Amino acid sequence: MAVRSVTTAAVCAAVVLLQPMVGADDAAAQDVAAGRRKAIACQGCHGMDGLAKMPDAPNLAAQPANYLERELRAYRSGARRSEVMSVAAKALSDADIRDVAAYYAAIRIEIKDVPQ
Repeated sequence: MAVRSVTTAAVCAAVVLLQPMVGADDAAAQDVAAGRRKAIACQGCHGMDGLAKMPDAPNLAAQPANYLERELRAYRSGARRSEVMSVAAKALSDADIRDVAAYYAAIRIEIKDVPQ
């Protein structure tokens, strides 16, 4: 049990320490309010709360902004393919991508219960 607690603590500490390095707080540098307005087009699949409404759509809430930006750019360029996202991302400007990513990254989630 002690090994598990130490491992869990180490993983949590690594996440906290590395969070700024992966850009989780980059949302503050972008326009979250503009992202919310632009994310209206995303709500059918990803929800305004970032929780997927469609079975094949991923949850976007609290994902790091730089991750969301990278994936949206990959869809837009064709480096990553999806029947829906490849079409949706084509219309997004760089500013749109930054703002939408900032909006979803700014959503905070809370874990209330973890099964033991």
